[in-house]
Amino acid sequence: MKQIPWQDKPSNCNDVMWRYSENPIIDRYSIPSSNSIFNSAVVPFKDGFAGVFRCDNKAVQMNIFAGFSKDGINWDIEHEPIVMKAGNTDMIESDYKYDPRVVFIEDRYWITWCNGYNGPTIGIGYTFDFKEFFQCENAFLPFNRNGVLFPQKINGKYAMLSRPSDNGHTPFGDIYISYSPDMKYWGEHRCVMKASNFEDSAWQCTKIGAGPIPILTDEGWLMIYHGVINTCNGFRYAMGSALLDENEPDKVKYRTQPYLLGPAEIYEQVGDVPNVVFPCAALHDTKEDKLAVYYGAADTVVAMAFGKLSEVIDFTKNNSL
Repeated sequence: MKQIPWQDKPSNCNDVMWRYSENPIIDRYSIPSSNSIFNSAVVPFKDGFAGVFRCDNKAVQMNIFAGFSKDGINWDIEHEPIVMKAGNTDMIESDYKYDPRVVFIEDRYWITWCNGYNGPTIGIGYTFDFKEFFQCENAFLPFNRNGVLFPQKINGKYAMLSRPSDNGHTPFGDIYISYSPDMKYWGEHRCVMKASNFEDSAWQCTKIGAGPIPILTDEGWLMIYHGVINTCNGFRYAMGSALLDENEPDKVKYRTQPYLLGPAEIYEQVGDVPNVVFPCAALHDTKEDKLAVYYGAADTVVAMAFGKLSEVIDFTKNNSL
């Protein structure tokens, strides 16, 4: 297994997860056209890493771009957006693309993103090499966001988390799971987890959404997610975790009452959208007990946080709603 990005925990840190000292790892102007680069996805690829990056341009048009890295920290992002070819459909219209996730399943890398087709829905595509990309049918009717595939079939079917929404800056949202036999037709929709009560856990009382690809552990699927509270100064996004049943992932075993990471540093509090920690990707090394999470900060830049996988699991179990 290739070495994932890592930095040891600072001696003065009392939290279960800690930030990379050189954050942000990707600046808002890392390619010539960009206004901001954030909410992006990373996977191991060949002798390094590849990713799909949300790069909003200076007209604030949202699109996704491929990128490559040797170490998972220093990135070369293509200067032109991904151009999709027809996959399992000829209907590849898209008004915008944003907030991608990437996962390797079976023989290819699957990408999901928020796709503009008469409103936001979940776009699906795949690639074998991060050079040529193929777009498939949208998974759901508008409106929907935060489509996150599981890294393997569950009971013989592909599985995807999502958050049905509206056509605006959604003031609500719960996490659902859906299944597909073929990555084209989706059904068997089940509610996984709802936003919490304000009194129980205020940081996630307005809406929640799945983040990185779930990680299979001995305790079930570790799902890292974002939670939102609507404050007098607007939405505030933080990061939490939950453990889902391995065979029935619509069943939540544990869910964090306190957040794992909330906006506290200047690059998380100040930007195009202030007070946002939005996780979209995670690398893990079970043998080394390491977890590295990529997150968008203030809808402007990409940052990283680290934790011990076992400690995140224990924290989820011992601090559960």
